[in-house]
Amino acid sequence: MSDAINIISFDVPFPANYGGVIDVYYKLVWLKKAGIKIHLHCFTYGRAAAKELEALCEKVYYYPRKTGISSFLSSLPYNVKSRQSAELEKNLLSNDFPILFEVLHTCYLLNDERFKERKKIYRHSNIEHEYYLELSKSERNIFKKFYLKTETNKLKNFEKIIHFADVILAVNENDANYFEQKYPKVKTFYLPSFHPNETVNLKSGRGDYILYHGNLSISENYEATHWLIENVFSKIKFPVIIAGLKPPSFLVEKIKKYSNIKLVDSPAEHEMEQLIQEAQIHVLYTAQPTGLKLKLINVLFKGRFIICNSNMIAGTGLKANSGFSITNTANDFIQQINSIFEKEFSLQNKQEREEQTLNFDNAENCKKLISAINF
Repeated sequence: MSDAINIISFDVPFPANYGGVIDVYYKLVWLKKAGIKIHLHCFTYGRAAAKELEALCEKVYYYPRKTGISSFLSSLPYNVKSRQSAELEKNLLSNDFPILFEVLHTCYLLNDERFKERKKIYRHSNIEHEYYLELSKSERNIFKKFYLKTETNKLKNFEKIIHFADVILAVNENDANYFEQKYPKVKTFYLPSFHPNETVNLKSGRGDYILYHGNLSISENYEATHWLIENVFSKIKFPVIIAGLKPPSFLVEKIKKYSNIKLVDSPAEHEMEQLIQEAQIHVLYTAQPTGLKLKLINVLFKGRFIICNSNMIAGTGLKANSGFSITNTANDFIQQINSIFEKEFSLQNKQEREEQTLNFDNAENCKKLISAINF
């Protein structure tokens, strides 16, 4: 049994303020609690070295991404080519610990002969070529759309490298089934994302606004927001807050047209926390049934009533209950909002939510992770 591990992170996982790095950072937290010695390898592009990571890891290494036209013109995906590093190879070869590759972007060395005898674990976040294809459909910038379509094809071809992994850790059950069927010789485990929540912390009573939140610079989220404004939020009388990072200008202008809708642009972490806890209803909507949405986990642990569509919970096993509604049409969203907005969030609602969050318990999932590493 190994008590040490190399983790290759696609980005510097601190501050833990967006979906992918949240899973990485809190994985470090829980592995540290379990006594695992972590050798963390981070690719950098726009994020500084973080001293906070040194408290969790035996050693933290940083490698610059090789961005630019040469990486784009490669037959490899840009996200993979730009994360090649001879220094990383040297550091990995200096020990014999298992290697955890965080998302497909870091998997260039999976089929390297020098690591043939090493335990290699692939941490999945999305079926990347499907995710990029959906992003390309919703992207409005013509140059970004071209990049996303090109990257889609490259990622689909590159995914075959997963054959060389020993273990796949999938964030949802549907994607676990995909990997089990496509790569039957590689052991696949369902392991939900790690996150900052240790207990269900819900406010009773009621709030006085509806909240939608997310990283608004991503086409998946800004198109979901646009759909909700057009089809749901503009059709109701209740106050709505839309909160998130870097909203595009067209969305800012769209929101200004409606007196009941307010934008909170790039709120600080404590402000977002308060917005989540004080809201009466959380509306979650996505056109992409991929990965596991960290905002879903956050509102499960911290938010009152939730209304979401089926894509948002694909592969999670979550079911509807008195405080958690699943609906897929604009009219049904509106009907659910109208029926819930005046309700009190009760003890029964909280008890049901505690049952819903059992699969997302970090302590239990850390035990599963360690078992998978030592499989």
